[in-house]
Amino acid sequence: MFFTASFEDIKKGKVTDLYFVNTLEIMRKKNLDKHVKAEVIVKRLPDGGKWAVLCGIEEVKRLIEGLKVKVRAMREGTIFRPYEPVLEIEGMYSEFCIYETAILGLLCQSSGVATKAARCKKAAGERPVISFGARRIHPVIAPMVERSAFIGGCDGVSVVFDAEMLGEEPMGTMPHALILLFGDTVAATLAFDEVIDKKIRRISLIDTFMDEKTEAIRVAEALRDKLFGIRLDTPSSRRGDFLKILEEVRWELDIRGFKNVKIYVSGGVDEHKILELNKYVDAYGVGTSITNAKVIDFAMDIVEIEGKPVAKRGKMSGSKRVLRCPFCFEDEIVHFSYQGEKICKCGHKMNDILLLWYENGKFHFESDPPQRIRAYVLDQLSHFEL
Repeated sequence: MFFTASFEDIKKGKVTDLYFVNTLEIMRKKNLDKHVKAEVIVKRLPDGGKWAVLCGIEEVKRLIEGLKVKVRAMREGTIFRPYEPVLEIEGMYSEFCIYETAILGLLCQSSGVATKAARCKKAAGERPVISFGARRIHPVIAPMVERSAFIGGCDGVSVVFDAEMLGEEPMGTMPHALILLFGDTVAATLAFDEVIDKKIRRISLIDTFMDEKTEAIRVAEALRDKLFGIRLDTPSSRRGDFLKILEEVRWELDIRGFKNVKIYVSGGVDEHKILELNKYVDAYGVGTSITNAKVIDFAMDIVEIEGKPVAKRGKMSGSKRVLRCPFCFEDEIVHFSYQGEKICKCGHKMNDILLLWYENGKFHFESDPPQRIRAYVLDQLSHFEL
């Protein structure tokens, strides 16, 4: 038995904070239920970020299905900014109040992972970024986390089950354990080449026993044209000037005619380290910084009661529209009652990105496959800076 809640537990509203249960009991006994609108926003993003990637909408869908509510939402994978509502729920408060905890949980963690992945991919540019961090999280949530990482921009994931769920091939090289068992990097790499399906790229891990430069030369000369790349997962206690180590490895490979051998780096990688290492690195394996990314600290707050704008202090009341220019990606928030067109300062018409999603038991748009959502994120990333 794992210490996890089932879908049925969450759907029954059992995974909720006690004060919502108390509120629901008081409302029923005092006949206080009212028609409200509640929106989900974030005021500040982790580490001073200016944008984030919305993820988790597909799971929220399973939760609200069957509820007597009306929902507007941004599409899965939409890049948004602080104070922009990403989701608005309208209905009798008793219908959805006990789901606030779960809705926020579904959105906060998924969006945090997707956002960090997007930042890493933005920093890497055309260089592949692979999710390597499943060992840093509870295995039950690994599929959700790696789906979020993939949607955010990772080119692949390492866990077999997660890759199957995404419809992708899992990505990975070899562990230190294999090299330790053989007692030699070259011997382990030759065994990998002999046994593993030829469609798998031969990427040798070169930091187990000896200097990275020496090991890179040894495996390159042993495998010759069969070697696709080398991976450095050098411990932080041995890195010293890591950029210089990478420069030396690249130099020694090049002067021996191995210019086509790619350099992969993993271990302690985030978007800042990627920007530093891009000069010599061809691909990255990113683990903890993505899978354990800081959550997007969404909050859900009532903004209208019985059609009248009302909100707590520090919150702008009233239902809102979020408009975006499809050319320069400038955004503007206007009151929902504003029905006219908005023209961006660049001269183009702005479009709604907070869209009617669920009404009268039906969804107005479905989530796309993860590959299409990922492409949507990458297209938007070209308009945003780190």
